[in-house]
Amino acid sequence: MSDSASPDIFFLPRNGGQRLCIYHAARGPSVRGALVYIHPWAEEMNKSRRMAALQSRALAAAGYSVLQIDLNGCGDSSGDFADATWDRWLDDIADAADWLTLRTDAPLWLWGLRAGCLLASQAVARLPQTCAQLYWQPATSGKVVLQQFLRLKVAGMLMEGGAKGVLNELRARLADGEAVEVAGYRLSAGLAHALESATLAPRGVADRLEWLEVSSREDMALLPASIEATQTWRDAGWQVRTHVAKGPAFWQTTEIEIAPDLLPVTIDAIDRAAAGNSADVAARGLASTC
Repeated sequence: MSDSASPDIFFLPRNGGQRLCIYHAARGPSVRGALVYIHPWAEEMNKSRRMAALQSRALAAAGYSVLQIDLNGCGDSSGDFADATWDRWLDDIADAADWLTLRTDAPLWLWGLRAGCLLASQAVARLPQTCAQLYWQPATSGKVVLQQFLRLKVAGMLMEGGAKGVLNELRARLADGEAVEVAGYRLSAGLAHALESATLAPRGVADRLEWLEVSSREDMALLPASIEATQTWRDAGWQVRTHVAKGPAFWQTTEIEIAPDLLPVTIDAIDRAAAGNSADVAARGLASTC
C-alpha cells in the first residue's frame, strides 16, 4: 500500500468465485488484535457500510488489523443473493479468518453486526483456534430477523392495496420450497430456513465476548433480551462485558447515519480485553517459574 492509512482492497478466491475484501492493517509497533468483520443481513449491510468503515479505520489506528469481507452473493462479491447459502457464508468467514491469521499471530476476533453476530457465533466452531467475539447490536434470533425482513414486502404490498395475510402467504411459499422477492432481494427457501433456525448461543471454546448496543433512550439500558442472552454466555464460561453507546439505529435508518459515540466505546472495549489477555499471559508465565 502506498499510504499506511489506506486500506488494501482485493478479491479473495473462493470456490470458483471471489469475495471482496478490505484489509485495514494495524498501525504501530505491534499488532494488538485481528478482527474479521461480518456484515448484517441484506439492506442492513448497505446502511452500515459507513459505520463499519469508520470503526475499521479507528481500530487500525489503535493497533488492530481488520478484514472486512462481502459474503457470497452480497455487496461486490461474486454470486447472487438468490444462490447464497448459510453454510457457504460460514465457510467464507472461516477463509477470511485463515487469511488474517496467516498475517499475524495476534488474538483473533469475530466482529459481527446484527445477523452477522448469528453467523459469528456459529463460525467460531469451525476455527482451529480460540476466538473472541465482538458484537454490535446482536440479533439473538434469526426467526425475528426473517420476520422483520418479510415485513418489508408486506408493507410494500399493503401500500399498493394488497390484501391481508401477505406475510402468511410468503411463509407458505418458502415452506413449499419457493423463492420470494423482498425489497430487491431474491430469498431462497433454503437460506430463509437457515436464518430462521439460527440462534445466538455460545459455541466453541469459551473466550471473551464484548456486547455493544446503541440506544437513543435516556436511561441507555441494555435490551431485556440481551440481559438474558448474555447470562447464557456467562453460564457457558465466557468472559462477558456489555456496553451501551448513545446513537441512532444506523443499520435501519432511512438516510445513512452514524453513531459517533459507538466508535470510542468499541475501542475501549477491545483495549480492555487486550489488556486482560496480556495480564493473563503474564500471570501464566509467573506461575510457570514458581
